Amino acid sequence: MTTFLPARTDWSGATRRDLLAGVTVAIVALPLALGFGVASGLGAASGLVTAVVAGALAAVFGGSSLQVSGPTGAMTVVLVPIVARYGADGVLTVGLLAGVLLVLLAVARAGRYMRYVPAPVVEGFTIGIAAVIALQQVPAALGVPTPAEEHVVLAAAEAVADFAAAPRWEAVALAVGVALVMLLGARWRPGVPFSLPAVVVATVLAQWAALPVARIGELPAALPAPSLAFLDPSALWSLLPSAVAVAALAALESLLSAAVADGMSVNQRHDPDRELFGQGLANLVAPLFGGVPATAAIARTAVNVRSGATSRLAALTHAVVLLLIVLVAAPWVAGVPLAVLAGVLLATAVRMVEVGSVRALARAGRSDAAVLALTAVATLALDLVTAVIVGLLLAGVFALRAVSRSARLEEVPLEPGDHREEERALLAQHIVAYRLDGPLLFAAAHRFLLELTEITPVAVVVLRMSRLSAVDATGAQVLRDAVRRLEHRGVTVLVSGVREEHRRALDNLGLPVFDSTPEAIEHAREHLRERGLLA
Repeated sequence: MTTFLPARTDWSGATRRDLLAGVTVAIVALPLALGFGVASGLGAASGLVTAVVAGALAAVFGGSSLQVSGPTGAMTVVLVPIVARYGADGVLTVGLLAGVLLVLLAVARAGRYMRYVPAPVVEGFTIGIAAVIALQQVPAALGVPTPAEEHVVLAAAEAVADFAAAPRWEAVALAVGVALVMLLGARWRPGVPFSLPAVVVATVLAQWAALPVARIGELPAALPAPSLAFLDPSALWSLLPSAVAVAALAALESLLSAAVADGMSVNQRHDPDRELFGQGLANLVAPLFGGVPATAAIARTAVNVRSGATSRLAALTHAVVLLLIVLVAAPWVAGVPLAVLAGVLLATAVRMVEVGSVRALARAGRSDAAVLALTAVATLALDLVTAVIVGLLLAGVFALRAVSRSARLEEVPLEPGDHREEERALLAQHIVAYRLDGPLLFAAAHRFLLELTEITPVAVVVLRMSRLSAVDATGAQVLRDAVRRLEHRGVTVLVSGVREEHRRALDNLGLPVFDSTPEAIEHAREHLRERGLLA
């Protein structure tokens, strides 16, 4: 257990930039915390408490130095039916149980298995979540009461019917206005958080014009005292399946977010088991204060990295700033219209979908496109955990088919001696060549990434791909991440011997491709001569 506890080295890289990054993330997180709290059914105060308590604990005990945690849209999707069936006390109990399960997963060292989730499943999962979040906001955006219907598509249709019977356009104008400001602002100035200014302006306008729209309502001016009054031991067994779903989602989203943070940084690498422990501890404690189950937030983590964060201090600062808002600005936050928060979440849902990644996966091959589409549909039609299981099963079937098709018996002449002298000569010239044998599929891709990015410092890496038997979208994506890391270190990457059937999946690498390895090595030598590294 001592491996999960904070160490002095966790804070060794802290700088003043972390403080500024934390404040920036808090500005982005405030409307999201309020919106996801309302969307979950427990209220804005619950979302804010979650962002403070879970955000601080996950920052200190988690396995990523850049991760930001709190209430998320994906978790909200899972919580809505739990609230409808078991009430607020049931949700708090589910969060507590999920925390216990996450700690057990950490102790069992289960974090390593995240690498087996292929990219099409993750993208399809994200698209489905974005659709569910957007549909959940329809009642608030239209200014009608939330229907009792559990299924999000039917509830949205019922809300549209209610609005058509008695249309009131004030809520629609607020929601659409906030969403447009956020989306257009993000295209105009990507680094500026437009959500908070949009919320402030829309709230002031609604107050000034006395618009008849529903508002958040009274918020506590301090964190509530911790309590276990919600816990009913007799209900634990019936709530366990829901807790398993929440824990699975928290693990999946948190480890995915940590991987994204690693990819956006240069020298950061998360500890997956410690991340599970940190998220488990956060979910154990947050319900005691009335908070909903939490997970790492990919969008807020990305803002944190882009704002210059280098250590855990940034995420901790974000939680402290939100706490100060609870203590100082609760009366002002109470007047925010629900339609404004709906606009924030609608824009968030749109921005969750990375069009470029989806397009690349769709072009990578029919199997990847099928996995992506089926996972997205299953997320919308069924539930999130089932959707991931369906996506994994389908991806596994396609991977086995690719491996079976790539198997062949080839007679090759024996080559006497070895090539150590040749390799030493290349290494002396700052060149190293790697040959990829067999399939580069999701099961082996992450191991390959670690091996490739830890190579001896060289100037040029040649990837020989003539023996590559199969590659899927995840393999190509991981290879692209490895190439970016090498290029960030000033290493030039060349590719040789790519088969025609693999070119489609590898086109997005944007690397020079040579027909043979000798051609690639000669090009590397010319490149080094131009840089003055080779005589």
